Amino acid sequence: MKNKAVILGCNYYIGLSTIRCLGIHGIHTVAVDYSDKDNYGADSKYTSERIIAPHYKEKKQEFIDFLKDYGSKQSVPPVLIPCHDSYVEVIDEHLNELKKYYLIPQTNQGLWSRVMDKEALHQLAVDHGVLVPETVRLNEENFFEKIETIVKYPCIVKPIDSPSFMAKFRRKIFEVHNKQELEEALAKAKQANEEVIVQRIIPGFDDHMYTFDAYLNQDSKVTHWLTCQKFRQFPINFGASVYTGQKYVPELYEIGAKFLEEIGYKGFGEIEFKKDAETGKFYLIEINARITNLNNLLFKVGINFPYITYMEMTGNPLPPKSVKEDTGRVFWYGFEDMLAVRDYVRTGQLSYSQVLKSYFKPKAYAIWNWKDPKPAFSYLKLLSGKLRKK
Repeated sequence: MKNKAVILGCNYYIGLSTIRCLGIHGIHTVAVDYSDKDNYGADSKYTSERIIAPHYKEKKQEFIDFLKDYGSKQSVPPVLIPCHDSYVEVIDEHLNELKKYYLIPQTNQGLWSRVMDKEALHQLAVDHGVLVPETVRLNEENFFEKIETIVKYPCIVKPIDSPSFMAKFRRKIFEVHNKQELEEALAKAKQANEEVIVQRIIPGFDDHMYTFDAYLNQDSKVTHWLTCQKFRQFPINFGASVYTGQKYVPELYEIGAKFLEEIGYKGFGEIEFKKDAETGKFYLIEINARITNLNNLLFKVGINFPYITYMEMTGNPLPPKSVKEDTGRVFWYGFEDMLAVRDYVRTGQLSYSQVLKSYFKPKAYAIWNWKDPKPAFSYLKLLSGKLRKK
């Protein structure tokens, strides 16, 4: 296979799983990061080439010029695969110029940014008849009255630009329980120059969170898909998956596939839903427009999204496939799950016996792989260094 695969962001296990998913098929993988420090994903034996690029935010134009220069030197265009939201934003901003040098599934410049922008996504969902949590914007009249009557406490203060918010606060949202806490959260966001909205919390424990993971071809048709159910996340209640299982939920296909096709989405995408514990209805929470935390789970149960992307982009699309049964397999990010379990037990949301029972399932590990152990040892070294500092 002549086309290289350029993977952006290898200092996390998402980049690692992407490298593995492509490397097992003999594809030349290029691990790109802004530093050679802590990018344990690039230590995989499936990494063919590793290069350091200018920082995607601090030196954005230099980063784009770097990518264009690298792409221009290749005999055939590489497939470009971002593994972090910030990379997606930069690629989307420069999509048309980068497509001259790389194979990228998305053709509609700005669409990735729209689905990542919470305000724009909310409007897209409403326009297409998809349920979203009740939302109040800061510039609305009778703001606090609407919070009391429509959203109610507790509620969440949610960023418009998630990557920027995460970088500043190391959390996805602010959860508030009264007017005073709401005012304090809004003040923090304003001080950090972060635009936010206020949303109702859909009732239900973390196992009411689900995902619809899909690939849409160049005709914006879903060709590959499956669904998953979260069991635990970190930070708890409003965090990223740390223990999640594949679970066949056909209703999520009916909602998710229709929505993504109607908005003209292309490439891999993951919609996160929450099932209302009182009504049973599914609410769209967010969309991940890049390879996600669960990638190794999706691969283990039979759908290799990075490879599907590569093959379609290079003119050899794979036959459609979906997982319409419960395999029982779970994704497990051990370190953060340990932290999550501590907090679930501390807050009385789970007992140790419930947690222990949950572990008796076949695993798709975030980092560990018997055939490719080096990244795990690099990660342990990194982790031990951080713990020593603390």
